[in-house]
Amino acid sequence: MNTQTNRREFLIKSGISAAAANLMLNLPSLADAALPGMRTPKRNRKQRLVFIFSPNGVIPKHFWPDEEGKEFQLKRILKPLEPFKSQTLTMEGLCNRIKGDGDGHMRGIGCLLTGIELFPGDVQGGSDTPAGWSMGISIDQFLKNKLQADAATATRFGSIEMGVMVPERADTWTRMSYAGANQPVAPIDNPYQMFDRLYGQTKNREMLASVLDDLTSDFKKVEQKLSQEDRHLLREHVSMVRKLEQELQTELSLQNSKSESKASDVGHAVPQLPPNIEEQNDNMPILTKMQMDLLVNSFAADFARVATFQITNSVGQPKMRWLGIDEGHHELSHEPDTNEDSYEKLIRINTWYCEQVAYLAKRLSETPEPGGEGSMLDNTTIVWTNELGKGNSHTRDNIPFVLVGGGLGFDTGQAIRYRSTPHNRFLMTLAAAMGHPVESFGNPDFCNEGVLTGLS
Repeated sequence: MNTQTNRREFLIKSGISAAAANLMLNLPSLADAALPGMRTPKRNRKQRLVFIFSPNGVIPKHFWPDEEGKEFQLKRILKPLEPFKSQTLTMEGLCNRIKGDGDGHMRGIGCLLTGIELFPGDVQGGSDTPAGWSMGISIDQFLKNKLQADAATATRFGSIEMGVMVPERADTWTRMSYAGANQPVAPIDNPYQMFDRLYGQTKNREMLASVLDDLTSDFKKVEQKLSQEDRHLLREHVSMVRKLEQELQTELSLQNSKSESKASDVGHAVPQLPPNIEEQNDNMPILTKMQMDLLVNSFAADFARVATFQITNSVGQPKMRWLGIDEGHHELSHEPDTNEDSYEKLIRINTWYCEQVAYLAKRLSETPEPGGEGSMLDNTTIVWTNELGKGNSHTRDNIPFVLVGGGLGFDTGQAIRYRSTPHNRFLMTLAAAMGHPVESFGNPDFCNEGVLTGLS
């Protein structure tokens, strides 16, 4: 009989609910624990990889370090990563060389993690040739399949695809992850739906409390059988859900207060938001934070070791009013560099995206590695990327790739400058660093020189 099934039946016979059993099976004490007559498996170091996407290119002058090597300085956009400078690696000079159908944005996001052309299709972008989905699997899903095929690295979900304010429409501009040719993977951008997927329970605030009470009761039944680390993990999960409730209540109170004040201004009653954080523009900061908190907890519970985190989409148009910016991001990204007002706003927008990367790095750095040494950031690599090198030129040269964390074992704390290098070689390098080397990834024409050098 399957070991996982044995443990599940053992827990349920102990009076543990199926929902709690799903979570507890991923805790080291129980996931690795031997039932009578079973040998305890040896645990290897976990490696985790998460891709964070933000759209519409960057401002290179305020993004890439001037210096190469260890003695580099973080420019204005990357300044939020200063606390993690020793674990940061900037990789300038990686270029998306994929040609063919689709506009620059479409090939930017559709080929970013796949490294291969788009199929012909009927999605029209500007004056370019219309296109469809990517012709191949993306590196995140490739690695997920490899990890899931090995019992030593298999996890409950394998990979997690998260988003923030990703449009409901499904087209080439809204998908970065592919399970295979013509198989885009939709991210979940609603934190309550993500919570439901991870924990098999609620979609709304009213149910959260009762679910948490049930889980808390179940946790108490097995608490003494768990290691100190796993007891800490369970308390972290309880704390995380409580925190979501508190943030929701605070946000609703603030919005209700704002609605009341605006009602007199506009001359009529402003409808109140329902008791959830709405998926709307002005809630992007709290939605991003909630999703990242869920991601950290899912990694801590070993639900997955690969993730994508897509903030809006290619040609995304968030209006970052919390930064005092009323124009849409994509609209601003088309302005010439001589438009000083737009130029400054784009720097602030990209700095905000970097702050989100820094927040995830901070949360991971504060979380001890379950069953291991150091922090979770020591065993996780964040790859922050974009579909374009620069928005107003639509170039796919010098695609932003900024890495934070020690999951891949790279020599961090340095700035590397490659010379017009196909980004396919970077995808190959990621596969090799995760223990699954390949002779090519995506279009083999751009893989001839093998994996990247200078990273170890």
